[in-house]
Amino acid sequence: MITHELLPQASAGRPGRVIVLNGTSSSGKSSIAKELLDVLEDVWYHVPIDRFHQMRARREWTDEAFLPVFQKTVLGFHRAVAGMAAAGNNVVADYVLGERWRLADCLDVLKDVPVLLVGVRCSLAELERREAERGNRTIGRAAMQFPVVHQHGVYDVEVDTERNSPRECALMIRDRLAAAPPTAFDQLRRR
Repeated sequence: MITHELLPQASAGRPGRVIVLNGTSSSGKSSIAKELLDVLEDVWYHVPIDRFHQMRARREWTDEAFLPVFQKTVLGFHRAVAGMAAAGNNVVADYVLGERWRLADCLDVLKDVPVLLVGVRCSLAELERREAERGNRTIGRAAMQFPVVHQHGVYDVEVDTERNSPRECALMIRDRLAAAPPTAFDQLRRR
């Protein structure tokens, strides 16, 4: 019989953990996230920013009209990740921390949540090759994001998807998660 009462462990108030995979488009974040769901203990949710953009109504936007829509989508994504974690869920968020306002908002919204910040790296030449091969990405997006996505410079762990498979990257992240509490978000808040 299914009960509709809230189970005690669901209302315990302990936040879940968040892994933020930060890298450019086509860097391999989603592939790593899928592997993380397989190698991590406990229940984890993959929450990609791309899904939030896909949920939005399709319109013909001018750049000026689209900017506030884009920004509100990103701010909503941050709050959705924080809300999942606040309810005790573990979240793997794949994301692009391109502009400084994104990082500042993440640092604020996720202040009460343990966040492991992962740098997902790959050479620009490889990113451009993947972008062209995939056929479902805007050509040039990775090149545009490349100089800014890692500008904050602090990570708990970095992985290279050109040298390592998604599974190997996931195992490195799993091992770092188990080794010690994350510190990158705290270091970035102190700046």
